[in-house]
Amino acid sequence: MENNTTTLIREFVLTGLPHQLEWQVPLFLVLLVIYLITVVGNLGLVVLIWNDPHLHIPMYLFLGSLAFVDTWLSSTVTPKMLVNLLLKSKSISLSECMIQFFSFAVSATTECFLLAAMAYDRYVAICKPLLYPVIMTNRLCSHLLVCSFVGSFLHALIHEITLLRLTFCNSNIIHHFYCDIIPLLKISCTDPSINYLMLFILSGSIQLFTSVTVIVSYTLVLFTILKKKSAKGTRKAFSTCGAHLLSVSLYYGSLVFMYMHPASPQADDQDMMDSLFYTVIIPVLNPIIYSLRNKKVIDSLTKTLKGNI
Repeated sequence: MENNTTTLIREFVLTGLPHQLEWQVPLFLVLLVIYLITVVGNLGLVVLIWNDPHLHIPMYLFLGSLAFVDTWLSSTVTPKMLVNLLLKSKSISLSECMIQFFSFAVSATTECFLLAAMAYDRYVAICKPLLYPVIMTNRLCSHLLVCSFVGSFLHALIHEITLLRLTFCNSNIIHHFYCDIIPLLKISCTDPSINYLMLFILSGSIQLFTSVTVIVSYTLVLFTILKKKSAKGTRKAFSTCGAHLLSVSLYYGSLVFMYMHPASPQADDQDMMDSLFYTVIIPVLNPIIYSLRNKKVIDSLTKTLKGNI
């Protein structure tokens, strides 16, 4: 009689980043330093904005929220990756894997929404400066923040529910350094067509909506800047938006390249490099980019440091 029973896998093995054995310890140290800078830089920015009443305006509330989400995103991925670099066992249970993916999906989606909200904020500030206090009220800012987090939670929840319907029985090797959805779908024993469809519809729609919002906002900002006859005003406008535009370009560039490039035998390694960029590198760059190019943040930091000396 043919045996139709199937052993379901309850534990996975993360292959981690591709590297030579002799680079294991240096890679661990570099990633550890990056992670510590990420946590200290972003949470320090959150505390700075929280403690300074002068920074309790939409632009900095969005910035503080972005710093919090960057810490969340990096903390979801990096600690497990660091542990796996040192241990021979790179296992992760099914429940831990689902929790990690859910946390990653919420934080990554929230970052997309926040970048779009910040682009709209800069559009109103530069294109409609006289109406800015009327349009970008703290109430509207709060609503945008709540919608960003709630929408991200629902988006992640839908993917989580569709993932839980899958079974894993053939391979438990995840070719990644964390539990992302596409590597999981590749090793599923259940037909993942619904998951791919939801990924295309939901994630594609969110990326399209937020990226279009960013592109349209900054196109209008660019036209407004070019119309300015004052060289000082033009430099100020470019300085205000330059940091945000750089952060957006880095984040969306890596996301689009990861999910839009054609499949190939080298796709897994390339996807890991893209993921490393927007889960580890960008979170450490954001507080540096925004803080070094923002006079109010620097002034507030200077005042805080002088007050503690």
